[in-house]
Amino acid sequence: MRLSNEHIRFIAEKIARDLVNSKLVTLTHGDAPVIGAALKRLEEEFKLERAVDGEVNDIIDELEDKAPFIQSGNIGAITDDDGILSSLIDVDRFEKDERKEFEWLISNFDPKKLFWLIKRKIAAENGLILDNDGRANNLAHRILDDLYEGDLIRYVDENRVKNTIGKAILDYGRRQEELEDKVHEKLKSYKRRLVRGAEEYDILFAKYYEEELRKLGL
Repeated sequence: MRLSNEHIRFIAEKIARDLVNSKLVTLTHGDAPVIGAALKRLEEEFKLERAVDGEVNDIIDELEDKAPFIQSGNIGAITDDDGILSSLIDVDRFEKDERKEFEWLISNFDPKKLFWLIKRKIAAENGLILDNDGRANNLAHRILDDLYEGDLIRYVDENRVKNTIGKAILDYGRRQEELEDKVHEKLKSYKRRLVRGAEEYDILFAKYYEEELRKLGL
């Protein structure tokens, strides 16, 4: 589950809605502060992941710049300097099996697989959890702490409330890809050709995506 700036408000709203529907909590100041608290935590998580992605992309760019060495399989030559590659390939950062996989991937230069291998390493070093269940559970714990400390909710069964928050996050994440594919297909059938990534495409995508969410009650 990858958080995006376009989705985090929907997730925050779903958390508040599911808490109300669960009958496990009392909202002391209504749902708006609950949405705001959840949104703040989700935004922090999104910014952290964006920073990690930026670091990974910098590494991929540097690998591309050193293409001749990569194609020759000369791993040592691309880590002779003191740049990010030297730090990345250091044996202290990679386990033996990871280093072997990394060396194979840069020799054959598979950017997509390299991205995820490197991201897993950098994410772990920055406290970013990529496993869906683990991430949802961690976010649920932090969001619940914020709601409790802000006296925004009252409850009896802490574990059930935390699980409700985590499930709201997971449920949204599971449907995210399916809905995105559905909207992309819808835009393909437009009478005039729409260019993916263009401003008009993005505006229409956001509009239809929200419509699909509302149909599902998300």
